[in-house]
Amino acid sequence: MPPSPSLRLRAIAVIGAVSATLGAPLPAQPRVDDVTFTSRGVTLAGSIVLPETRPIRAAVVFVHGSGPQTRDLALAQRFAQAGVAALVYDKRGAGRSGGVYEAEQSVGGPNIALLADDAAAALDRLAREPALSEARLGLAGISQAGWIAPLAAQRSPHARFLVLWSGPVTAVSEEDIYSKYTGDRDGATVPSYEEALHARATPYVWPAFLGIDTDPSDALRTLAIPGLWLFSDNDGSIPVDLSIRRLDALRRAGHRYDWVLFSGLGHNNMGPTFATAIAWMLR
Repeated sequence: MPPSPSLRLRAIAVIGAVSATLGAPLPAQPRVDDVTFTSRGVTLAGSIVLPETRPIRAAVVFVHGSGPQTRDLALAQRFAQAGVAALVYDKRGAGRSGGVYEAEQSVGGPNIALLADDAAAALDRLAREPALSEARLGLAGISQAGWIAPLAAQRSPHARFLVLWSGPVTAVSEEDIYSKYTGDRDGATVPSYEEALHARATPYVWPAFLGIDTDPSDALRTLAIPGLWLFSDNDGSIPVDLSIRRLDALRRAGHRYDWVLFSGLGHNNMGPTFATAIAWMLR
């Protein structure tokens, strides 16, 4: 028995819809440009990922956490899909970047300062991108970037904002006291900084061979740009409670530093909080 007219019309409609979908152009993909830039006599390599939307309102250099990290293109594409251009790069001594990765004294003052120079050089390179003439440029990052990005913002005239995920607003020594006590483990609950400090059997002594005990508050006091910190209440790697108190003190002094405390996301909290960061950047 031939199909009824109504059934045949529905079938034609479905086939037409499928044909239209197959023939439709694919969504435009973010543009990826490989770039190099120089910092302290070393050539570093990275990629700039640009949204298709114009004008581009914001752009970031993403500053690494600890370890010999290479460029995170998937993250840069996520930024671009949200309308934010991103430069991601291979850390000094990793991937295609020159130089030597400092493993033994990675949190020492000289190495933090060196990585800050690298981030500032990356931001200077991003500022030369023609498509970003109308964009606000900033520094974003996670974890160790909390010490690096404020220093880089001091060193580049192009920095207009900071966005930091799980970035300590404490001295390196204070984070070390805390993470040694917690074993860097997230938990259902985590101790306060004071508990970690008072639990020590011997006083903490910062090793002289590590140079300056970097405290990002020193740089943050000098900056006149806004910043956003995204924390989780069960982060076992950094003393979140102390970081928030430091930010609140800076806010009372007139700085435009915002923070958001999420529940149960742990130290690596970027995924669930990404939309919050993007909304703040584009605000």
